[in-house]
Amino acid sequence: MAKAVMVVDDSESIRKFLVFALRSQGISVVAARDGMDALEKLSLNRVDLIITDLNMPNMDGYEFLKALREDREYSEVPVIILSSLSGDQDIEAGLRLGANSYLVKPFDQKRIQYEVAKYIN
Repeated sequence: MAKAVMVVDDSESIRKFLVFALRSQGISVVAARDGMDALEKLSLNRVDLIITDLNMPNMDGYEFLKALREDREYSEVPVIILSSLSGDQDIEAGLRLGANSYLVKPFDQKRIQYEVAKYIN
């Protein structure tokens, strides 16, 4: 059965790039615009990994990650933060909330595929 990844980013171009990069690896992808959209879609889709941005409207990545880690069903799902925020305090905050990896934009396709492969195979 194909592994599934959820991509959460308010940038349509980033979502499209990630969907392409992951589908080319045979991974099923669920895309969401922000944390609220992602939580709704998670109730309908089982995923093995989540890639999320931090700066998003409605519910940002920090709030989304906090909600995920408080939900028993998703508390163990690996999360990769993909953000343009590159300060030490941003990275520490994301990892403290339970992210497994933190990648800084811009990024390349090989790097994202490598990070995803660390958590699902």
